[in-house]
Amino acid sequence: MAYLDLKNVNKSFSGVVAVHDFNLEIDKGSLVSFLGPSGCGKTTTLRMIAGFGHLDQGTIELDGADITAVPPNQRDIGMVFQAYALFPNMTVRGNVAFGLLMKKMPKREIDQRVDNVLEMVRLQDAAKRFPHQLSGGQQQRIALARALAVQPRVLLLDEPLSALDAEVRVVLRGEIRRIQSELAITTVYVTHDQEEALSISDKVVVMNKGVIEQIGIPEEIYRAPKTHFVATFIGTANQFLGKVSGIDTVICNHFNLLVDDMKGFNDGHRVVVLVRPEIIHVEPDQPQHDGWNIIPGEVETITFHGAVTRLGVNLHGQRVAADITVANTKPISLNQKIWLLFPPDACQVMDVDEG
Repeated sequence: MAYLDLKNVNKSFSGVVAVHDFNLEIDKGSLVSFLGPSGCGKTTTLRMIAGFGHLDQGTIELDGADITAVPPNQRDIGMVFQAYALFPNMTVRGNVAFGLLMKKMPKREIDQRVDNVLEMVRLQDAAKRFPHQLSGGQQQRIALARALAVQPRVLLLDEPLSALDAEVRVVLRGEIRRIQSELAITTVYVTHDQEEALSISDKVVVMNKGVIEQIGIPEEIYRAPKTHFVATFIGTANQFLGKVSGIDTVICNHFNLLVDDMKGFNDGHRVVVLVRPEIIHVEPDQPQHDGWNIIPGEVETITFHGAVTRLGVNLHGQRVAADITVANTKPISLNQKIWLLFPPDACQVMDVDEG
């Protein structure tokens, strides 16, 4: 049985649907991310779990008990906000201890608990400082420590890293995952950052316009997207529009594509073929590779991304992204004519009108 179970959850604001028929089972001790663009309903759903927003329909169960109508302060759920929400007039130690004081715990137990969580977030040396004396990353660690101090049954994080710079975000998301794993605390993490969601989650829930597009482990979400929206929102996907011909061909404007799985599409059906940049091979000389897609193009942009270099290639007026590594590719220059190669099974065929 799921530890946290959302059943047929619906929510509208002034007649506008924010969350529609949301169903999700979350296992105890797992970290689940709600991922999607702004306005997709992920924060609204998180707030309903916390009890800060009422459901129009549906139920929320925690550890077998219906908590749909339970007030927020009785749900035993911790929440970390995007804006930290620290008390500026309290020290770090005072902020972390606040929830424990509200529970009227003995002072000795409070001191021990605060010491433990400050050590966990690696900020025990900052206990006597005030929030304004800390960096953004340190403030978010304190907000996390305050939520963990009360030992909640579920931890909710609402875009916790969005206000931080890129380097700090990478470090802190790793810390969040480390702490979550050590405590085995059931966690729901809201983000619009796909890399963030894929890197730390046991399960990812991709949302769009208030509905769930797909639920799966990170690798499945990336490698086997079930909808056009998921395929284009997660990572980069080149899109080729065309019409189905036979059992293995899609006719595009200037070339034909060999594909591996038509999913039952009939002749003449308009489809979009999705191909990931990292699957495309690049050759400076025309290759011979029977059974593969081989398309000539011209290099328009070269962008260095560390381990890989991304080429922007003009294919008959369409810009296509292809990733190369220095070790596996001969030198490529701007305006050079090249050939792109990819096998039929690298092509994912979807309805052009889907999503």
